[in-house]
Amino acid sequence: MIKSLFKNIGPGPLVAAAFIGPGTVTVCTLAGVQNGFTLLWAMLLSILATVVLQEMSARVGLVTQNGLSVVVREQITSPFWRGLMVVLLISAIVIGNAAYEAGNISGGVLGLETIFGDPMLNLAGFQINYFSLLIGLIAFLLLFLGTYKVLERTLVVLVILMSLAFLITAVMTKPDLIQIFKGLFIPNISEENSLMVIALVGTTVVPYNLFLHASLVSEKWKSVSDLKYARRDTIIAVIVGGMVSICIIVSAKAIQSTAVSSAADLARSLEPLFGSFAKYVLSLGLFAAGITSAVTAPLAAAYVATGCLGWSSDMKSTGFKAIWMFVLGLGVLFSSLGFKSIEIITFAQIANGLLLPVIAGFLLWIMNRESVLGKFRNTRTQNVLGFIVLVFVLFLGLKSVYKVF
Repeated sequence: MIKSLFKNIGPGPLVAAAFIGPGTVTVCTLAGVQNGFTLLWAMLLSILATVVLQEMSARVGLVTQNGLSVVVREQITSPFWRGLMVVLLISAIVIGNAAYEAGNISGGVLGLETIFGDPMLNLAGFQINYFSLLIGLIAFLLLFLGTYKVLERTLVVLVILMSLAFLITAVMTKPDLIQIFKGLFIPNISEENSLMVIALVGTTVVPYNLFLHASLVSEKWKSVSDLKYARRDTIIAVIVGGMVSICIIVSAKAIQSTAVSSAADLARSLEPLFGSFAKYVLSLGLFAAGITSAVTAPLAAAYVATGCLGWSSDMKSTGFKAIWMFVLGLGVLFSSLGFKSIEIITFAQIANGLLLPVIAGFLLWIMNRESVLGKFRNTRTQNVLGFIVLVFVLFLGLKSVYKVF
């Protein structure tokens, strides 16, 4: 029974690993410190929206045996619109992930720094953080030496480790369960917390995950008879990922200080309340979040770029390796030198804000094309859910662009 369960674990945990990065951990920490349990409903809404979109993405990957960027390129016949889509995808996903990669690695570094202290080296007049180099090396080895199976098993272990770390921390704070249920099911939005709602949703409903998921599903399963496994894998993984986010918000509520601005601060702030055990557990969770996102962001960028450019998406191909090495290398460089890539991240935010509703709309269009999916196209219920999510992410995209400007 257990062996069969593990055999049919697919790319779901990798998708969960991708959206539970240090950025998500930090946003959820701030949400808990500033708003308590009152924004848990936004996380619940995000989980439902992510399940709807990721299930569609998984279905496309399984039925077509192609990544989403390949399907995009094949289905858009106009050279102008196809070219525009390719430029937007590569800008938002490849350049954006290179910018976010520095944050992923820096987040993992924060987890290590909380336990081991400051890791700076002076080299030729530069101060270099050697924890960044260590995390970059681990990610490089996993991507360079690993096959899909190696990546899958490694990230499943890290996601379990991360989930347990944040769950244990949340339980230790002995939260009020009635208040948690109120926060989950009674929406509370105001002008003051609207940006935090956008941030919570934006860190969960991630455009590059749709591309990553479709590509990984086509690596894992080759028959449409496996659709039930792909669906179960998606639903369980996204819910587990969402539960991690909820646990972080719950843990942060225990801190009566607005000076907390990251999960590392949260780890230090919990230490006086719950002892050094809390600091070590939470730091381990942050380290795992950094490693998992440091692997999945370059991987997603490589799948998107190779699909858009018509290159081989084989993990061992030269073009595929070159793209993830570029993304990972920039992340390590920016993180180890402490470079603040604000302009690039701002550009990535704008591109992702525009891209998410475009991709969600395109995905919904693809899901209704009999020539692509045959009998596996959307049902009426799936279309209604998809349309609600589309309106939701369109609003989110416009608000996120407005927020940047």
